[in-house]
Amino acid sequence: MKKLYLIGMGPGGPEYLTMQAVDALRRVDVFFMLEKAGRGKEELLQMRRDILRHYLGDDGYRVVVASSPERQTHTGDYAADVRTWHQQKRRLFAQLLADELQPGQCGALLLWGDPSLYDQTVSMVAELVEELAGDSSGGLDFEIIPGITSVQALTARHRIPLNRIGEQVTITTGRHLETCDPAEIENAVVMLDGKASFQRFRGQGMDIYWGGYLGCPDEVLVGGPLDEVLDDLLQTRARVREEKGWLMDIYLLRRRR
Repeated sequence: MKKLYLIGMGPGGPEYLTMQAVDALRRVDVFFMLEKAGRGKEELLQMRRDILRHYLGDDGYRVVVASSPERQTHTGDYAADVRTWHQQKRRLFAQLLADELQPGQCGALLLWGDPSLYDQTVSMVAELVEELAGDSSGGLDFEIIPGITSVQALTARHRIPLNRIGEQVTITTGRHLETCDPAEIENAVVMLDGKASFQRFRGQGMDIYWGGYLGCPDEVLVGGPLDEVLDDLLQTRARVREEKGWLMDIYLLRRRR
């Protein structure tokens, strides 16, 4: 049987890996890395390579790089586009495992943060395991190694608790924040917000705690009353995205008491 580890690598820097993750790295024969299109893709791959070199050196394992399918958006149906995209990625995983991993070997994917939080790789691999059950190669098993989330890194870097007494915390996306009723937001951790949807909350008595490239050498933080820091935050986001060609960011939007 083949085995695949889904290893949470934390927000980016090698020091964010848990000891469990480091132990798993040492059992892996082949590391699979998906290369995204666009400017900055080399840096994203290099961060994973730096983690391997930091803990494993340069020998005793292989790295296989494949082009990641791009999500198409021309149909106008977001859910359908995502399902198609996931099907393409699942077929790619199946092909990589068939071509590059031998029975009895272990492969791994290094996933940003924790595999359970806004990363559908777990679901895709679980479906693939079902498809390969009874396969002549002996099938596929997988194991999830949890990681430090960007949520944890964000609150630590801003030196704030995630929750306040008696209040709920919502983890959501920029897509939801674009249309939700501002009155329903008390404490919202927002991910995948390419359109800076926090702008809708100007004049709503909100604080924002924002972080870009958390855990990386070029980490950027902005925090304070939204109305006061909004212009600086928008300029900062635009500047760093232009400089690097990509942006991974997250923020906590919190109603002021």
